[in-house]
Amino acid sequence: MYDKCIEDCCLDETGFNYTMSLIQGKYKLSVLYALAGFGVVRFNELQRYLKTATFKTLSTTLKALEADGLVHREEYPQIPPRVEYSLTDRGRSLIPILDQMCEWGEAHRDEA
Repeated sequence: MYDKCIEDCCLDETGFNYTMSLIQGKYKLSVLYALAGFGVVRFNELQRYLKTATFKTLSTTLKALEADGLVHREEYPQIPPRVEYSLTDRGRSLIPILDQMCEWGEAHRDEA
């Protein structure tokens, strides 16, 4: 089945590792899931949806997702300031993977 030797391979050079570097983090997948389900979402709405995410943690998470090209941030010049977040095309390309994770979870959560 496997024709490679683990000693000759490097995890850092795999697509798996790259993907994990983009989505690893306590709230990254949850933010992507929320934006996939609700479209355009404001910061406070995300914070209420996630419940346990602090302002700083959520802000850092959104900045990282934006820097990686997965989330788009739209700021409106008004008072009070309004900021909305949505998925980019690149972020939307991860949604089939999230959907499969949800399906797997639904199928297996009663087994634990």
